[in-house]
Amino acid sequence: MSVQLEVDLDSGVPVYEQVRAQVVAHVAAGRLRPGDRLPTIRALATDLGVAPGTVARAFRELEATGVVVTRRRAGTQVAAGATAADDA
Repeated sequence: MSVQLEVDLDSGVPVYEQVRAQVVAHVAAGRLRPGDRLPTIRALATDLGVAPGTVARAFRELEATGVVVTRRRAGTQVAAGATAADDA
């Protein structure tokens, strides 16, 4: 993933929601394109200084709304056809 995600641990917004919203924003802006791989849950959690379960929840919500797909061995990728309209 070529974009940077940041979280504010003092924010009233849950961390998983911050991660989810940032990924959606990067997809909407074209900084993340269909097929782009996201970091592993463990790697992203380490980078952000949060629990892996927090990142896993963000990824599950992104997958439920069709923004990303997770496949064995291929990891988590931006879904084909994912656009800003997916989060509307």
